[in-house]
Amino acid sequence: MKKANLTISFGSEKLDALTYHMGKKDANLQTELEDTIQKLYEKHVPQATREYIDDKISREAAAKSKPKRPVRPAAASSAENSMA
Repeated sequence: MKKANLTISFGSEKLDALTYHMGKKDANLQTELEDTIQKLYEKHVPQATREYIDDKISREAAAKSKPKRPVRPAAASSAENSMA
């Protein structure tokens, strides 16, 4: 799944204090933000839409993971046969 970047504004002194105190509790700001955005997604996006998106993502992942069959050079082999 393609990822998007979010940009937010927050006071730098507040951010410093937040990261300092989170560090004391071995908490990670990135992880906490990802958890929060996931909860917002689940709260606001209807279940049917989430299921559709999950299905679409899994189909795309399956299509990417399928091994591609090698292309047989049919033109090269028929050219060799016609020269003989």
